[in-house]
Amino acid sequence: MADQKRSEDVLGEKWDRCIADTAIKTASGLGVGIVLSFILFKRKTWPVALGTGFGLGMGYSNCQNDFQQPYLLHGKRVKAPLNGSQS
Repeated sequence: MADQKRSEDVLGEKWDRCIADTAIKTASGLGVGIVLSFILFKRKTWPVALGTGFGLGMGYSNCQNDFQQPYLLHGKRVKAPLNGSQS
């Protein structure tokens, strides 16, 4: 019973993952938009806004998926039973 987590802790971990993922995707979209703006589009601002919007949208979509599917494994190891036992 010591290995069970409280529901507040699980929800907090989901929010932490959500915020971190959204921040990374938004910053990546912003960076790609800035690079494309300088290189291809003669310093126009729409590639920056578009890249940032794509990053926010991807982060939001991942958060929505994470909160709606509570039984996903998030990078944790699953131990196989020893000697083929089913217990």
